[in-house]
Amino acid sequence: MDRLDLLRFVPFRLNRLAAEFSNALAADYARFGIDIPEWRVMATLGMHDEPRSANYVVRCTRTHKSRISRAVSQLTELGFVERLESGDDRREIMLQLTPKGREVYEELLPLLRAREEKLLSGLSPAQSSALDDIMLTLERSLGLVSCKK
Repeated sequence: MDRLDLLRFVPFRLNRLAAEFSNALAADYARFGIDIPEWRVMATLGMHDEPRSANYVVRCTRTHKSRISRAVSQLTELGFVERLESGDDRREIMLQLTPKGREVYEELLPLLRAREEKLLSGLSPAQSSALDDIMLTLERSLGLVSCKK
């Protein structure tokens, strides 16, 4: 009988690693009263100076739209995100960080980068580069959208 070794199954391993990384990072932004989906919204908006749609956040984060909607509502209540009407399509709501949200984002960046560095510290520079290349290849093979634009 053929059996699956779950601990060697790549999708499981990637998911488990992602959960551990996310949980480790969550400690840093929890002190601002935000959780993982809320941070994903802030991080996506923080990459840009211009407003972005909620659909853009959904595409970039691969998070269900209902979770993003709840996150946006909480972030709006906290004063970190504001909703704007789109000039092109009034049905689409645009989002941007408020000055308070931008301040929190900028305060979190060095903390999260330091935690990422610590989490990856067991890798040599060559391994780190190889990991980045492998992840990029996997992302492309799955058709994951680039959120730089």
